[in-house]
Amino acid sequence: MLKAINPTTGKLLHEVQPASDQQVEKILSRAQSAWPDWRDTSFAERAKVLRDVARVMREDVEHLALLMTEEMGKPIREARGEVEKAAWCAEHYAEHAEEYLKIDVLASDATSSYVQYLPLGAILGILPWNAPFWLAFRFGAPTLMAGNTCLMKHDPHVPACAEAIGKLFERVDAPAGIFQNLPIETDKVEGVIRDERIQAVSFTGSEEAGGIVASIAASEIKHSVLELGGSDPAIVLADADLEKAADTITLSRIINAGQSCIAAKRIIVEASVYHHMVELLDKKLGALRLGDPREEDTDVGPIAREDLRDNLHRQVTETIEAGARCLLGGELPDEDGFYYPVTLLADVTADMAAAREETFGPVAVVMKAASADDALAMANDTCYGLAAAVWTDAGRGEEMAVKLETGQVAINGIVKTDPRLPSGGIKRSGIGRELGPHGIHEFVNAQQVWIGPVRG
Repeated sequence: MLKAINPTTGKLLHEVQPASDQQVEKILSRAQSAWPDWRDTSFAERAKVLRDVARVMREDVEHLALLMTEEMGKPIREARGEVEKAAWCAEHYAEHAEEYLKIDVLASDATSSYVQYLPLGAILGILPWNAPFWLAFRFGAPTLMAGNTCLMKHDPHVPACAEAIGKLFERVDAPAGIFQNLPIETDKVEGVIRDERIQAVSFTGSEEAGGIVASIAASEIKHSVLELGGSDPAIVLADADLEKAADTITLSRIINAGQSCIAAKRIIVEASVYHHMVELLDKKLGALRLGDPREEDTDVGPIAREDLRDNLHRQVTETIEAGARCLLGGELPDEDGFYYPVTLLADVTADMAAAREETFGPVAVVMKAASADDALAMANDTCYGLAAAVWTDAGRGEEMAVKLETGQVAINGIVKTDPRLPSGGIKRSGIGRELGPHGIHEFVNAQQVWIGPVRG
């Protein structure tokens, strides 16, 4: 059974019967049957479907946003923004996919030679709960525009969001089977990955689960794209605009109650401005309102699940016991729901739990660096490599970006995902890229065409 627990109350919201084996077979068959016709449609025809879906999302933004707020606790203002961003993603690929996938003419000994980018077939997207609409369209929009069909296996804790996303395509009379919700439990996923009709897999989630998915896909000689965890550093050097850095890092740390892979998690501050930066963060984080995510003035809602909150509290407790100073929060609230207070930990060192592990919640970790070189070494001292931010002179920031072991770097700004730009990680943060022109090339056949005779 797929169960949604309202994190605001801790009570069962609703439960959904997962698809039976017979229903899964029908879904797979529809995806396979729909592919030849969808492959042969023009970019303009595909674009019309995505533009229609984007329009319907915007028209129904209040309803769709509330589904997220109820099922995983996203503050309603952020939830509306996520629906809008998902619609933008659909529109971006509707506008630019043809350009991104244009034929590359390459000189050779042929009379003519080139590479063309052809769809693969049915692609499986395995998605997490923390950004239900955005992640669905980050996967689906480029994949559909490339001429593939999509199966969306969403997190079992957001079944109403998943159902609503699937129905968007029905509401605009999209060709049957091009994008389908696959409401199955986790133990059924392996069989779907191994099914011969699935050509590749996109996975967003934990490092452990990503390793399992990648192993299964590899054993079937199928391509996979993985976006996994992160312990993203935000480096603040002495010449930074500290006020702006503190504002931006605060926002990055508490979006979606801190439940974001690309949130600033380790705030690494050069020693000469360390105490001032800690004071600024204390003031700005302390002003945030923790509360009911349905209320417009709520800044930080609950953690999505009780087990996630418990693990977060373990990380905080172990870090304090190891010698960190807790300046804000750090205590479990005595109230209904899965709330966790905005927490500020200072004087954290690399051997402490909150620095070694990914913290998924509104917990800011501040570390002191002796110099810029020390800050860079601290930033790279992790098994993760998703994203990083650097606050310093722009030229100096670019020089540091070359040495940062991450897939994405923001200099004097917030780390974010943008349909126009590729994102993804290295090391244990993932494989491959999503979004931008790079993302749409993940699920295509880069076919070389050589036309003779040989040139003299």
